[in-house]
Amino acid sequence: MTERGVHLGKVQETLLIPLYGRAVENRKPQPALRDPRAEDIVASIDYDFARFDNLPSLIGTVLRTSLFDRWVADFLTSHPTGSVVEIGVGLNTRHERLDNGQAHWFDLDLPDVIDLRRTFFTDSPRRTMIAASVTDEAWTDAVKSPGPYFFSAEAVLPFLSEAQVRHVVDLIAGRFPGSLLALDTAGPGIIDTQDQHDALSKVEARMQWTCADPAELTMWRPGARILASQRLSALPPRMYDELPAAYREMLAGLAEQRLPQVEEYRLNLVQLP
Repeated sequence: MTERGVHLGKVQETLLIPLYGRAVENRKPQPALRDPRAEDIVASIDYDFARFDNLPSLIGTVLRTSLFDRWVADFLTSHPTGSVVEIGVGLNTRHERLDNGQAHWFDLDLPDVIDLRRTFFTDSPRRTMIAASVTDEAWTDAVKSPGPYFFSAEAVLPFLSEAQVRHVVDLIAGRFPGSLLALDTAGPGIIDTQDQHDALSKVEARMQWTCADPAELTMWRPGARILASQRLSALPPRMYDELPAAYREMLAGLAEQRLPQVEEYRLNLVQLP
């Protein structure tokens, strides 16, 4: 994809959707998540972000990121010197939001994304960018830090085939046993209606991996456990209670409607064996 100076592959372009979602959220008087860096990045990228204006999915991306943030924060509370690996990091700013001054961070994404990312971020003794595909085993050699490990795969794995996702899960479990993996999954009703999706219909990328039940992951890797599996319409009570009133009202309405696009989308935290 070449769009007014931004050069990204089809799937990689989708990283601009959650980036814009966080930037828009940051402008609100009562946001669900603060991310001034995202707003700065959006302002400096020459791209037609207006195509995503007023899309309900922008709020969904913000809530997903906020939940993943909470999981990472809980991990760092228990393991302050642990390691966080952002799979398909895109232009996420989780390090800026959560870094505790002790943890090690690894930002993994494809070379074109890392090239773009390097215009906004730099490596440090505790933070390393890795230009590679998550399906390439070689990237694991670059994760040289003390465990335990938290792997965050936000809006990444559904764009792979099931065989590729299995490979990634096996790779992480094999090289980093006992690690935590946060990922999102999409059911068949979502995969089959992507052309009508409010945000994906604006780009060329399409999801491939259909996961009707996240419990499938425990069958792929004996000993794996699902620690949490949340719908956006049923977020953890602590997180829900802290949301702005307008968001709580919106989520209550979604819970009553039980829309396939909402009910079949899960945010999962998995303990790997």
